[in-house]
Amino acid sequence: MNETLLRSIEGKKRELDRLRPFNAAVVRKLEEQLALEWTYNSNGIEGNTLTLRETEVVLKQGLTIGGKSVKEHFEVLNHEDGIAYVRQTLTRQQPLTQEMIKALHQLILKNIDDEEAGVYRRHNVRIVGALLIPPQAVKIGRLMDELMVWFHGAGQTLPVPQLAAELHYRFVCIHPFIDGNGRVGRLLMNVVLMQNGYPPAVILKVDRNKYYRVLNEANQGKMAGFEAFVGRAIERSLIIYLNAVKPNTSEKQGLIPLKDAAQYCDYSAEYLSLLARKGKLSAVKLNRNWVTTREAVEEYVRVHGTK
Repeated sequence: MNETLLRSIEGKKRELDRLRPFNAAVVRKLEEQLALEWTYNSNGIEGNTLTLRETEVVLKQGLTIGGKSVKEHFEVLNHEDGIAYVRQTLTRQQPLTQEMIKALHQLILKNIDDEEAGVYRRHNVRIVGALLIPPQAVKIGRLMDELMVWFHGAGQTLPVPQLAAELHYRFVCIHPFIDGNGRVGRLLMNVVLMQNGYPPAVILKVDRNKYYRVLNEANQGKMAGFEAFVGRAIERSLIIYLNAVKPNTSEKQGLIPLKDAAQYCDYSAEYLSLLARKGKLSAVKLNRNWVTTREAVEEYVRVHGTK
């Protein structure tokens, strides 16, 4: 991982550690907020069409959304169960094992494909749009054994952010399950982070195309882009935590309110808020207010143009 980015991440992590213990109410709110974001974005990357608000309604109110499939509702509920399982393993201080990975996958595909849930694939597959052809099904068991040997051996010499990124990449390359590999891979990435005191990192739906692009670059042996992409997601979550646990700080860690962000584009703050709620603009909600970065606004304008 790029040394400059790694130093920035590790510096923010040290700053966060100095602020411990956190206010319990603040932590509960942060965990709830990031779990919602994590579920919405991870499912959205895989094609789930529920909005952030609809995802929240399904999770908090147990309601169904008209015009959305049963499968999409189960994807939301199942991912929440996956996050809960990860937190249970942290409480029990369970090391990462293949049994844990299978249990996560079983939760992700519960009521969607129970026959394949928690079972390594028995068929060869191709990934649409990817440059890498996943290994043959007969090799999955051996490759997963090797992944665990690497993770608990050589992998432990890597900085935590780089280990999280590389585990995610190695896992999705093996593609051990018939479906749900991306969601499980992102859960595993956060197992590593959370085991080491980091907040979970959320890969945003709005960055889906970039995510797949850097994965394809990694398939060609160019890991730097993927590691930087994951690193920025890790840094973003650290910034969210720092801004929440230091509510009176004058340092905003690069985050600005939408009314200030509007000066960098031709959009109003209200329109930027709409983009944020729809997950089209990279933004986070701190307390009741959406915040973003100048870079995120300029990137949106670069891609989508002005009105």
